[in-house]
Amino acid sequence: MNRTAPRGMSAVLKAVVAAVKLVASEEIMPRYLKVSHQHKSDGSLCTEADVAAQTALIKKLQAIVNVPVLGEEMSEAEQHALWENSHEGLWCIDPIDGTSNFTRGLPYFAVSVALLRENKSVMGVVYNPVSDELFAAEAGKGAFMNGEKLVGLASSLPLAQALACVDLKRLPLKLLKQLASSPPYASQRNFGASALDWCYTAAGRYDVYLHGGQKLWDYAAGVLILRESGALACCIEHDDFAQGDIWQRSVIAGRDAALFEEWKNWIRDNQ
Repeated sequence: MNRTAPRGMSAVLKAVVAAVKLVASEEIMPRYLKVSHQHKSDGSLCTEADVAAQTALIKKLQAIVNVPVLGEEMSEAEQHALWENSHEGLWCIDPIDGTSNFTRGLPYFAVSVALLRENKSVMGVVYNPVSDELFAAEAGKGAFMNGEKLVGLASSLPLAQALACVDLKRLPLKLLKQLASSPPYASQRNFGASALDWCYTAAGRYDVYLHGGQKLWDYAAGVLILRESGALACCIEHDDFAQGDIWQRSVIAGRDAALFEEWKNWIRDNQ
């Protein structure tokens, strides 16, 4: 089976998929387990691979749709300036989401690319080059995993039997204590790459998802892929995910409406 030939995607999305795969093969994987890293001012990691991949993605994406590119490896001032002036559209990229995993040889990291129009994601691609799994979506046209449409993956499980992806960072203290002492789900995972967390929920690998605060590049592609798969998302504070602070947005997500409501209500009752 040819896993690299997407079906049912637009020409633009196919071009983005090809660009992401090429950058991963040329700039990221040759450096896997071979590069040193440094800490940025916010404490997060950055490697030569992050910078090289971001540079290559900017060039390739602007050749597809010529709008500005907001990258995770830019300064905060640059990011905010680009957001404030993104009238014609904006690419938002994380060249390696899960850099800590990348530097330590944990195979849970991804390239994340989103195209935004009027501050909303209209196209998203997330690619794990280790597993060669690529998730993609276009607004109103569905979500795909390796070219196959993600459909009909509703959980139909009660929350008590669910597998949850929970990132404990930035969650309210009361909620943390409740999750530690009386979790409402059957089992919990977190592997440290938000873009993949969204996609794994979209694919039904996780039933529910919780994160206390993500950056724009953490969720821009993932939330579109999740929603186009038929799953649901909101913030801890708002039912409308778009109402959250774009620079630090919390996440509640679930595979189907019933499970999502049960999960959302439990979180809000226990925060």
